[in-house]
Amino acid sequence: MNTLESMRRGELGALLIVLAVLILLPVGRTSELPILIGGLIGIGLLLRHRIEPLAGPGLRLTLVLFACYWIPVFLSAFSAVMAQKSWMTALEILRFLPFALFVAWALRKGEFWQPFLGAVAAVSALWIIDAWVQIVGGYSLAGAPELNRISGIFGAGNLKLGPVLAVLSPFLLLAAREKAGRWGLLLAFIFVLVPILMSGSRAAWLSFALVTLAFGWRETRSFRRFFPLLLGALLGVALCAGLILRDSERFDSRIERSLLVFQGTEQAIDEASAGRLRIWSAAIDMIKAHPLSGVGARGFRYDYAEHASAGDDFVDAATGTGASHAHQIVLEVLTETGLIGLIFWIAGGVYAIRTWRRATTDQQVRAFAPGLALAVMCFPLNTHFAFYSAWWGLFFWWLLAIFCAALTAGAKQAEGNPADQSGGSDKHRP
Repeated sequence: MNTLESMRRGELGALLIVLAVLILLPVGRTSELPILIGGLIGIGLLLRHRIEPLAGPGLRLTLVLFACYWIPVFLSAFSAVMAQKSWMTALEILRFLPFALFVAWALRKGEFWQPFLGAVAAVSALWIIDAWVQIVGGYSLAGAPELNRISGIFGAGNLKLGPVLAVLSPFLLLAAREKAGRWGLLLAFIFVLVPILMSGSRAAWLSFALVTLAFGWRETRSFRRFFPLLLGALLGVALCAGLILRDSERFDSRIERSLLVFQGTEQAIDEASAGRLRIWSAAIDMIKAHPLSGVGARGFRYDYAEHASAGDDFVDAATGTGASHAHQIVLEVLTETGLIGLIFWIAGGVYAIRTWRRATTDQQVRAFAPGLALAVMCFPLNTHFAFYSAWWGLFFWWLLAIFCAALTAGAKQAEGNPADQSGGSDKHRP
């Protein structure tokens, strides 16, 4: 009897609720529904003391990371430029804690992880197939693409395909590696690469490059073998990019825009960055004016006009608002939650890494895909969506909950097994 057949209905239903967040991600705010359901179940489990048996490093990690995320938002609301918005954000974020506890309970058994991670990889694969259909045929399930880039399942009015595929790529690449070896990994790499390139998102390009580096090191474990593999990957990317450039005006326009940065002028760099240079300049001025607790979570747009340069196109003269967020994680944290927020985020990151390093080998293996996804999602030398927003924040916390659950699952069994505590064999260590 396989794992799925041996699961009880309640256990399978819980896993489907967790997976439903991802499935509904392209459909506006509907992914909030499984978050709500899971959160309510999580509260019920707490009241019935069903979470306590899972107590361990992974569960402590959930509580610590939530505190590091929520406390700066809460503190920022006291001096926020738009207090109502910041207080509402602090209130809305509370939904993530019971949901994360529910995820820890839903994925509490080690045997649940292989089918769950396979399901995440399958959803990602379906989105990529849809993107390929749009590349070849001009339409996807969400219709025609945006003028300058493919948009896939997310639609032309919601250009998140590239960043989401790049963040989810570790799940698909890992599944391909386990099912079909290195040739499967290579084919999966090409399968994911082309839609990410065609998405036109330079942030997604960099994120996927980081994933490639991580998998390259995972396969080689030595610089002597790593660098030839890296060179091969670069040649493969260059070949794919060259073929796309020859046949795609969309991709060509994105490359031309990116190359403007080499002109060296401030105007050219600003244009190459889609105006982000102006946003970052205003953000730095905003940080200087509100260094301790920031302007308040989600208050960036309301204070932007005060710090923007004259003639800034992002300022709406009718409403007095500006760019919605800083488009860079460090600047977003500093502008909206100040130095307090940055200290909490760094502390949370350090604690997460320490918890992972102390976990058993099986827990580390389970945490590899969501952990790598979070690492590339938060890589500071990149541009980003808003981490305090409803949509990207939800996706971030979905991954974070899975990562914490991976370090929670099997904790009690491990405590009674000295071999597990020592880490066991390094054969399957990520």
